[in-house]
Amino acid sequence: MQQESKIYIHNFMKFFKILFIISFYTLFIGCFSNMKINNTNNKEKIPSKINSYLDDQQIILDEIFEKNINTVLLYRQNQPLSLPIINLNTNDKLTMSFDDLDEKNKNYYFKIIHCDKDWKRSNLFKSQYTQGFSREYIKNYQRSFSTLQKYIHYRFDFPTENMRPLISGNYVLQIYLNDTLRINKRFFVLDKQVNITANTKRATSIKNRNTKHEIDFIVNHSHFIITDPYSEINVVIKQNNQDYDAKKRIKPTFIRNNELIYNYENENMFNGNNEFRHFNIKDLKYHSDQVNNIILDSIHNYVKLIPDIARPFKRYLIKPDINGKFDILNQNDLNKLIETDYCWVYFYLPMEEICNYGEIYIIGELTNWQVQEKFKLKYNLNTKLYETSVLLKQGYYNYHYALNDTILNKIDVSYIEGTHYETKNDYYIYVYYKKSTDEYDQLIGLLKTSSKILF
Repeated sequence: MQQESKIYIHNFMKFFKILFIISFYTLFIGCFSNMKINNTNNKEKIPSKINSYLDDQQIILDEIFEKNINTVLLYRQNQPLSLPIINLNTNDKLTMSFDDLDEKNKNYYFKIIHCDKDWKRSNLFKSQYTQGFSREYIKNYQRSFSTLQKYIHYRFDFPTENMRPLISGNYVLQIYLNDTLRINKRFFVLDKQVNITANTKRATSIKNRNTKHEIDFIVNHSHFIITDPYSEINVVIKQNNQDYDAKKRIKPTFIRNNELIYNYENENMFNGNNEFRHFNIKDLKYHSDQVNNIILDSIHNYVKLIPDIARPFKRYLIKPDINGKFDILNQNDLNKLIETDYCWVYFYLPMEEICNYGEIYIIGELTNWQVQEKFKLKYNLNTKLYETSVLLKQGYYNYHYALNDTILNKIDVSYIEGTHYETKNDYYIYVYYKKSTDEYDQLIGLLKTSSKILF
């Protein structure tokens, strides 16, 4: 009997031990799940349309995710038309600004992320590419003054005392509100290690000689060791710094001592396209050469442009432009940051028939060189016009019309604008370096060159 009692007690203790382990495990899993849920809720929220940006394989574009935000600018301090680039370990500064058309001031903050040469988020930790804070609030803002369209102008310079990049490469400056992403804006950090010389000329091939540009160039790395140029060096060429026609992953055709020679006929060739169209709305009391009518009322300003003309088969005409950029200014220029108003600008493009190859868009730096829905023109069967209206801040604007070709799946400016070898464009040559053992792409060279009247 005593032996049976011992067995009973032993089994009871064994059962109790198992029960305790199960209970403890259940409690632990429950706590861990709650922690995971809480951490998820505390993460910075991304609008549903850009959830894909959480995927490291997605390209991050210049983009605005809030309809109230307008006129986003990022440039070298005191140089509004410049490329947003700073040299590593210098006192170079960028200026970032934007308008919120909501009159209520908000607690926006910014952060930066590092990207690879293709503008996909790199695998680096923030501590590897950022010195100081991981985020910083925007404290400098001003309300618009004496404008029909009320807005708050936000502005700051970067790097700051509390945040600066540690390494070279591609970066994205991000603006958040209430932990939700509102703006992506790209910029560059250059650690110059190589020198680039370029020759921009008419295309070598006879069939493209009257319509295209060819950019031949040499990368000199006499002060920088490159073991395997074909795997370690990647070159990107951009016309007017736009992405839709960029030439990527170009490899040298020859290697000579400390020089990498890039001399192709096709890989480095671009449509010359045409000089940019323009309009000037810095003075709403004066009709510039492209403005047909200005209507002012108590609610909005309306600017109707003179109807444009499709010019794919027109002869080339020299016209001064700023290669697709825009500049915010007003005639009086008292305080262009907060005294410059907004206008509804109406665009018109006559065409006898609707295009069956795709949609027609306005494109330029004002659209971040992308086809955007709000810049899409709609065909009016009654007037036989492609037309649209866009809310823009006063200033001087360049633009092109582009076909978003759904058959060939490409953006085609020449369909509306034509293409000529005489056109003057800016070309940007970026040189990236990454060894097989490196974790990120270094930006070690950059050259801006221009096509001239070529013969």
